Parts: sequence; C-alpha cells; structure tokens
Amino acid sequence: MTRLYLVDDHQIMREGLRALLEAKGYEVVGESADLTAALADLVRLRPEVVLLDLNLGGRSGFELLVEIQRRHLPTRCVVLSMSAQPRDVAEALRLGANGYVLKGSPGSDLLQAIEAAVQGKRHLGSEVMGLALEVFTQVDEVDPLATLSPRERQIITMVVNGQSSARIGLELHLSPKTVATYRSRLMAKLSVSDLAGLVRLAVRFGLIDADGPTGATPHTGQAALRLSRLSDT
Repeated sequence: MTRLYLVDDHQIMREGLRALLEAKGYEVVGESADLTAALADLVRLRPEVVLLDLNLGGRSGFELLVEIQRRHLPTRCVVLSMSAQPRDVAEALRLGANGYVLKGSPGSDLLQAIEAAVQGKRHLGSEVMGLALEVFTQVDEVDPLATLSPRERQIITMVVNGQSSARIGLELHLSPKTVATYRSRLMAKLSVSDLAGLVRLAVRFGLIDADGPTGATPHTGQAALRLSRLSDT
C-alpha cells in the first residue's frame, strides 16, 4: 500500500484529499499546514509520496522541495496547486517534483500523477504540459533568480513574504546573523539596494504573485511595507 503525506494550509482540502485517496486504497500517514512540521514528519515517516501545495500562508512549498533534495529524502513529490504560472511549473520540476497537478483537475489526473511518482516517473496534466512548454519556448529576459543557490532561493522567498531574520533562522535552524549574511549576499548578487526592490524583483520574475489570493502571498505594496518594518530585525 502506497503511503502518502499531505501538505496544504486548508484543512477542508486535506480532509477531501484524505477521503479520496483512502477510498482508492492509499494510506495517508500524515498531514500538515506547517512546513517545519511537515519536514520533520517526512524524515520520521518516510512516505513514498508527498502531495504539496505551493502557497502555504506566508511560506512557499518550494522550500520543502529544496529540503527534500538537500537531505536526499526518498519521498517523491507531486505538486497540487492553484497556480497556473508557467514559472511555478518549471521551478517545481527543476527542484525535483515528479508531478504537477492543478487543483481544478479531475481526481483521475491526481491519481495518475501519484502512480507515476511511485514508479519514479513524471506526470503533467495536459494543461500543465502546455504551461511547461510555454516556459521553454518563450524568448524572455534572463532571470537573475536563476543564479541563486537553493538555500538563497529558500531565504529570499521567506524574506519577500515578510519574515524577519529571527523567524527565518528559527525555521531553518540558522542564527539570525547567518540569515542576515545570506540576505545581504543575495541582494548584492541581484544588484538591489533595499528590500522593497527585492520584492519588486520577486514579483517581476514570478517568485511571488502580486495578485495572489488573500492569505497566500502579500501584494507588492503590502510586502514592501512589512519588509520595511522588519529590515532591522
């Protein structure tokens, strides 16, 4: 029996997924809305597949993908997201996701993605396949975020979502001073002089969505305001 783990910040979504998956013979060994708790569970429970949302309150599911890679965990990942942004699809695949399914897709699409992941294969629905192709066929400006290391991407995502160095350090088990060093280094690498500029760059290149849903990702102006208040923390 394939063992699954659910990461989504909406309880009703997790309950619906659990009902669907258990009815199909899967074992759901755990679930969480919190990335830190989810990572600890993946290390402890070692499920075959994790179903991962990307928008998790003030944090991003990409962080968990980075940690799964960094720790060489055997768990495979299927992203289950509302995001139909081509950059999100491409980034998820770059970070090792075995599947990407939109939340508006039929349940059969998700089940196919899970089975493909179990076999070590990739599965993209027809809509998602088009999104992935869009990224690779676009003639676009060079993405400066591509120069960042996985850890730097993890930290910039948390920074642009308004988290302080102290909070980021707590989540990533780093000292606030180390986080501040990372933040200064990545800002220099991206040639931005302040945190508001960092937010604008993140929005421009799709790291955060300026028009994201309430409670998921802050609007550019809101994020910049929050960051200005956190700049000395």
